[in-house]
Amino acid sequence: MLSHNPFADLLPAAIMQTYVVLMFLLVVGGTLLDVIHKKSAKYFFQAGQKAQKSQTRSVGGGEKASIAVKTAVNDVMLSGEFCNARRRIAHLLGMYGFVIFLVTTVILIFSYPTSATAAPSLVTGLWHIGALMVCVGGYWFWFFIRVDVAAEGNAWYRIMRADLFILALLATTTFALIWSYLQIQGSGAWTTIAMILFVISSTTLFGTVLWSKFAHMFFKPAAAYQKRVQEADGSRANLPEPADKPAQFGLGIKREPARHY
Repeated sequence: MLSHNPFADLLPAAIMQTYVVLMFLLVVGGTLLDVIHKKSAKYFFQAGQKAQKSQTRSVGGGEKASIAVKTAVNDVMLSGEFCNARRRIAHLLGMYGFVIFLVTTVILIFSYPTSATAAPSLVTGLWHIGALMVCVGGYWFWFFIRVDVAAEGNAWYRIMRADLFILALLATTTFALIWSYLQIQGSGAWTTIAMILFVISSTTLFGTVLWSKFAHMFFKPAAAYQKRVQEADGSRANLPEPADKPAQFGLGIKREPARHY
């Protein structure tokens, strides 16, 4: 199964490649509309301008580059913002699995769309492994770690609009694996049904960026970088203390630390 290329001879190469380009444009367009709708760029600009007025030292270009590297490694590559180890592992499985699955899908469709040129086993193997990583991390998160389940006791089937991204991603990778397996088995009609469900779920994933948390992955590194710069130039030191810190006015109140899942 790992050496099987499910896209080979599926449809004319031009059709599959056009679909991929359209999904890319939907992501770009949805992200831009999200920025405009939520005024994210304006928020970051205004926050930066406000921070400059209260900074205590200047941060040079070299230090900013070092901060950018730390942000990329700790906050992006290692998901250091998660305090809970289980949630971090689940997130890393889903994140890297999605990246592997997405990159190998593009490679298979643009470089090996027909059986005339056999796709390398490494690429097809990574395609299946990436999808499996998403499923492991995603289902683990959804059924056992999600905040509503772990902290509030709500049922796993309580769905909100913010859940659209993870559900569409799980459906895409799940149907992708089922579709590939049924292709090998030669299941005929069931293979076609699985393929249609795979296309529907992937279209939902990339076509609902404006309403899901897909665009969130682009904003988080920017926010983490801005936070680190503000900590370096001293402007963040002027912000109020977090609510979970003990009171400092002699009241003897000990607040319970915030829970992270």
